[in-house]
Amino acid sequence: MKPAETVQKPPQSTNIIWHHATIKREHRQRQNGHASVVLWFTGLSGSGKSTIAHAVEEQLYQMGCRTYVLDGDNVRHGLCGDLGFSTEDRRENIRRIGEMAKLFVDAGLIVLTAFISPFRADRKRVRGILMPGDFLEIYCKCPIEVCEARDVKQLYKRARTGEVPEFTGISSPYEEPLAPDLAIDTAQLSLEQSVNAVMTLLRERGVITSGFQSC
Repeated sequence: MKPAETVQKPPQSTNIIWHHATIKREHRQRQNGHASVVLWFTGLSGSGKSTIAHAVEEQLYQMGCRTYVLDGDNVRHGLCGDLGFSTEDRRENIRRIGEMAKLFVDAGLIVLTAFISPFRADRKRVRGILMPGDFLEIYCKCPIEVCEARDVKQLYKRARTGEVPEFTGISSPYEEPLAPDLAIDTAQLSLEQSVNAVMTLLRERGVITSGFQSC
């Protein structure tokens, strides 16, 4: 089942007014020594999203950058612990992550998200709530056979027997990005090569430059 395009709904709360802070994003970026951005890693389970995201964070941390990784499983232990894996719940899961990532960008951080995020409409929706250039979609491209071979959690095996319903790539679709900011062939490239590709992207987009003190 494919989700339909949706329009951002107004908040249900009444009598609320947006408070404009005196300390703004540009102040935090200047203090941090680098720009803020969302690195949105998407791909099948087992494609290397979390592994690459954490390895990139490690390199950025060593450079003095302010970062945080939002990992799919970790988020479902708390913020999205009330959601299942139906199409609607998947959409809500990504909506919440997008809103949280937006807050992290305003805080001046480089936020790395590792979510399957299978539907193009949902990824487009997150891009749409951010400023142009703040959302960098990184597609971890990997054949499903390779992902299954890496499956330490045995999720694919359980999905093929019907034990895990609505599993992306087996009983639920994955819509590949049509024009990602970066595509990484994780079946062919090493972890080091994948990290280098992301770091190159960050430099090309001006997120980390010689003009910043820390990075």
